[in-house]
Amino acid sequence: MFREILLVGAGSFFGGSARYLVSYILRSAAGFPWGTFVVNVLGCLLIGLLWGWSSRSLHATSSLMLFLSVGFCGGFTTFSTFSKEGLALLQSGSYGLYAIYVLASVALGLLAVLVGFSVTK
Repeated sequence: MFREILLVGAGSFFGGSARYLVSYILRSAAGFPWGTFVVNVLGCLLIGLLWGWSSRSLHATSSLMLFLSVGFCGGFTTFSTFSKEGLALLQSGSYGLYAIYVLASVALGLLAVLVGFSVTK
């Protein structure tokens, strides 16, 4: 278990560093958060590539996937995991669960930010 935690932590370090770098390079312009937008889209593309590759490759070990998917992608953007899990629900035909997952995640996420901000104001 400790090895897995280290793999995820190391991947998260690199993913978080990459997120900061991309966001720094693409600072908000005209009020639009380009850095976050690009990170989210790139993270979704990357986790999709990893998911597809790991399902077809004998070289995609669980350790490598922990480092890349959970660690790097998770450190780069959790939006990629959110999107992958949503797609998995759609692919399994769980349309109602998908709708609940997406709507509740966005609504409760916004509400949580509002509550957190209001509490510290």
